[in-house]
Amino acid sequence: MRPSRWWLLLLSALTLASLCAVRCIEAAVGIEPPLTLQWHYYRNSCRDAETYVTHQVEFYWKQDKSLTPKLLRLLYSDCMVTGCDASILLDGPNSEKAAPQNSGLEGFGTVVIDKIKQVLEQRCPGVVSCADILNLACRDAAHLAGAPSYPVLTGRRDGMSSSKASVDLPSPSISWEAALAYFELRGLDVLDLATLLGAHSMGKTHCSYITDRLYNFNNTGKPDPNMDSSFLDQISKECPPNSKSQGDPQVFLDPASGSSYTFSNSFYTRLLNRQAVLGVDQQLALGDDTSQIAQEFEAGFEDFRKVFALSMNRMGNIGVLTGDQGEIRKSCRAVNTK
Repeated sequence: MRPSRWWLLLLSALTLASLCAVRCIEAAVGIEPPLTLQWHYYRNSCRDAETYVTHQVEFYWKQDKSLTPKLLRLLYSDCMVTGCDASILLDGPNSEKAAPQNSGLEGFGTVVIDKIKQVLEQRCPGVVSCADILNLACRDAAHLAGAPSYPVLTGRRDGMSSSKASVDLPSPSISWEAALAYFELRGLDVLDLATLLGAHSMGKTHCSYITDRLYNFNNTGKPDPNMDSSFLDQISKECPPNSKSQGDPQVFLDPASGSSYTFSNSFYTRLLNRQAVLGVDQQLALGDDTSQIAQEFEAGFEDFRKVFALSMNRMGNIGVLTGDQGEIRKSCRAVNTK
């Protein structure tokens, strides 16, 4: 029988992660890193930049471990819209932050990026980009939560505009086919989709994003038939029909991780048991390729960890600005004044 494409992708990814030295990860099949990104780009201009980022992330992560999912969401919301140019960090009434899909994005994660930028501006003014800081900080926070560390090539520059009209992040209720089409438009594939959604082993979501699954799936007036009945009873208590009028409370995306915010493969166990919180997550169990990937990751945590590193690296190479493109912002919240 001819092996499916996802299996070849997985085999290639695992072989690469096993045989290459850590700095070879960026050579994974698919998105190639821009040639002007470099290993330790700041070694001469700001020698200890990456060390500063790591120390700052660890300091704030120890105060609040929710930093990991918050930075992961920031990076995803940045890279998947106009590329990894830190445009998500720019303030303004019509910036990407103001888009409905990015509701709740402002908070601890953006504050930590601000703090890191302030430290680096004091030590190396005008050198380290916000785009690189976000990529490095996300890698370090994920590693502290249990994900593997992975190389982040640096040399990105910051975008000079941010528009909420550009934000096309998909609804968490879309089908896996629609989600895959969105990923493929950005050069990612089915393995990246099934892997990066595994980041939902950490974090929370608002009840408003799942009330359709609980009470009116596809306008049927009934719950999503793909939800386990006991899980449906449990989460319905946390998200009653009028939850939005009650302040739109949050629920953990993976109760197994909960407030510990631990990176694990329990996400895949839950979706295979029809206990995923978000509709798009549960949809992974419905596709032939995505369900098989979920089964592989549920059975092998190390396989998931290795491929997660590769997929994060690939996402971090989308739409990168380099050379004389963009700028190095003095503040991540505003473009430089002329």
